[in-house]
Amino acid sequence: AIMASMAGFWDGNETWLVVAGGVLFGAFPLVYGSAFNFLMIPLMLALWGIISRAVAFEFHIHARSSKRLWGWAFAIGSLVAPFFAGVSLGAVLQGFPMKSGIAMSGIADRGFTTPVMHYAGGAMNFLTPFSIWTGFGAVIAAGLAGGLFLCARFLPGDVIHERAKSWTNLFSYLALIAIVITLVWSYAIFPWAAAKWTGPNWWIWAIWFVIVLFFAFKSMTNHSMQHDFTALLWGEGVVVLLWAAMWATMFPYIVPGTWTIHAASNPANSMAVFTLFMTGFVPVMIMYNWYQIWVFRGRFTKKSVYGAH
Repeated sequence: AIMASMAGFWDGNETWLVVAGGVLFGAFPLVYGSAFNFLMIPLMLALWGIISRAVAFEFHIHARSSKRLWGWAFAIGSLVAPFFAGVSLGAVLQGFPMKSGIAMSGIADRGFTTPVMHYAGGAMNFLTPFSIWTGFGAVIAAGLAGGLFLCARFLPGDVIHERAKSWTNLFSYLALIAIVITLVWSYAIFPWAAAKWTGPNWWIWAIWFVIVLFFAFKSMTNHSMQHDFTALLWGEGVVVLLWAAMWATMFPYIVPGTWTIHAASNPANSMAVFTLFMTGFVPVMIMYNWYQIWVFRGRFTKKSVYGAH
């Protein structure tokens, strides 16, 4: 029944994942190359999780004797994907070692010796206590988002709605605890974050944190009153605010201590063409996502959707 409730959104949401990789490659190819080298193992595991979810999503409806197998594949993939995505984010925030090498031998033979920066560490450098914690934090965030989604998709009183409601209540508090732990830990180990948060503009960050708490409070109160779609929007607002705060804290770095935005970006002429292309493409994505949400806006019961899936 949960798979069926996702059916109208699954493929459309995958588009953003592809675009995120394309934007990183098109705008910051040096970051793309070095970071994906550094994060080869966790991103590979996250990709396997996404693949297992996608395969299970398509096979479960047609399976007979193996339906339980695909249910477990969907569940495990749903856990593995956010965990290793979170590990990757935590590892990137800690930066990674780089060294300068020579361009491809064929180019060097023709007299070009432009150095190419590339990753200089080992395969397991991504694995630290902080990156493992951010992996758990991502699972908590995904669990909260998933619970809010299911509450908004199923009718109040339905067995799935009630189960999702109880889980969402728990995950709301876990998410607040995770945010505080992550902020304190980041302040302790990242000098670039501590310098901004306690610098001359500390009051801006304080106001920002209060706004985040307000959004979280509104999400929890709307959830308790069963205004489920509104609770989902307030919850996603928390994600947007925290994501924006992370980027503002990292500025001017795109990878702290490793790549600045200016050093890692493509030449200005390439960026101009790329920006023009994305300016036309992103609104189209937003429009068909909104249409998709509007078409599949109705709520379900477990009984009404299970038989069709």
